[in-house]
Amino acid sequence: MNKRKIINDPVFGFINLPTGFLYEVYQHPYLHRLTRIKQLGMSSFVYPGAQHTRFLHTTGAMYLMMEAVQHLKNKGHQITTEEAEGVIAAILLHDLGHGPFSHALEHVLIPEVSHETISLLLMERMNHQFNGRLDVAISIFKDEYPKRFLHQLVSGNLDMDRLDYLRRDSFFTGVSEGNIGSARIIKMLNVVDDRLVVEAKGIYSIENYLMSRSLMYWQVYLHKTSLAAEKMLENLILRARHLIAKGVSVPASPAFSHFLSTSLQPGVMDDTSLDHFINLDDTDIWTAIKAWQTHDDFILSLLSKGLIDRRLFKMEMTKEAPTTERLENDITTLAATYGISQEDARFLTSLSMVTTNMYNAEVDSIDILYNDGLIRPITTASDMLNLDVLSKEVCKYAYCHVRIK
Repeated sequence: MNKRKIINDPVFGFINLPTGFLYEVYQHPYLHRLTRIKQLGMSSFVYPGAQHTRFLHTTGAMYLMMEAVQHLKNKGHQITTEEAEGVIAAILLHDLGHGPFSHALEHVLIPEVSHETISLLLMERMNHQFNGRLDVAISIFKDEYPKRFLHQLVSGNLDMDRLDYLRRDSFFTGVSEGNIGSARIIKMLNVVDDRLVVEAKGIYSIENYLMSRSLMYWQVYLHKTSLAAEKMLENLILRARHLIAKGVSVPASPAFSHFLSTSLQPGVMDDTSLDHFINLDDTDIWTAIKAWQTHDDFILSLLSKGLIDRRLFKMEMTKEAPTTERLENDITTLAATYGISQEDARFLTSLSMVTTNMYNAEVDSIDILYNDGLIRPITTASDMLNLDVLSKEVCKYAYCHVRIK
């Protein structure tokens, strides 16, 4: 008899790993590639403890999904063995499509292709290897399975992905505001008319969850120093592509070189690119950055040294966009300071818009179930939260540049 396999997770304690087919999924090389990808991208520049990986997050999400399935079954909801296996496999594989540094380079390496799209492509490859045993998981992931609440557990306002990453990111960054009551929320979940609802006793946990999510976004996910590092990395890759297009040699691993030198059609991920993608992780990028420190190109070298030595872009986040005159003056100053052309100096600046929307009821409402059977959306059920504020889209301009001496 095989001994039960367990791991000791720093957030949830001892986790029993799945057995049988799900264990084969858990051990797949596509999933273990995530051990080489940081969950929080460049956030370790701000929070040194943020060294956890996408694989660790996936393991936690799997644990929460197993808990959620069991609680819903205990409340009398029929979830077959095949459906339970499918929804657990779906959460295990939901992040397969993340590239190096997670969200930081999502649309830089492969234009207009989301990580969800790549996850689905890799799931379909795995399904072929497993002779169709991931059919249910893929159907749930794509929201095509008849029991729609299973998809909500994978991708929704109260999915197991979010319940894990908020607690996990809070733990590893030390930002206590993100420490939500995930166990309480899962115990309060129920299903009515094929939709997830939260029993009224759990309303305070939901209020804390929504507020924690808002605080974590501005304190961690959109911290201006993390964004400055991300924009610096983005410009570095754009510079490498620029040089390669001009015939300049820029050393990198075969997988990374493919995405630097190949002109990819926006919105398309071909089989060749997918083959290279599964061999690409954080290590490829850092190895290249270390090598580029001594490259003959001044811009490539400057940006690489800046990331290695933590001399990051100076970042400003404002409600109003900087004027064109301000932008051009900064570029002129940078060009004069470093003795480079204004065209080259543009690689030393970045302007982008940061947009957040903490709660979008139109996409997936969080509904509260009362003892008398009445169901009310959290927007009207809550007496404490100003959900109009949380639901409002917030837009800020992120402008950064190499620090001008």
